[in-house]
Amino acid sequence: MTASAGAPRAIRLVFRGEWNAPGGKGLLGPDPRLRTLRKVLVSYPAVRHILPDRISLEASADGRTLDAVARFLERQHWLVKSVVVE
Repeated sequence: MTASAGAPRAIRLVFRGEWNAPGGKGLLGPDPRLRTLRKVLVSYPAVRHILPDRISLEASADGRTLDAVARFLERQHWLVKSVVVE
């Protein structure tokens, strides 16, 4: 996993069932579980911002941090179908 110089890294999510509805808010929805998930995600030091279907991390993010965030998201079976590290 190498990022081009200065380019932020990202983790893209593919959601399950109702979370994958067109026009859905994804990670930015009002569900209390999503609010808790966002709080955990922003606690990772390299996380820059959260969009409905992706998390952007600093270009300098350590590979271990990227892997840890991806593994954490993969365990959210109620929400996530797959996780793609970009």
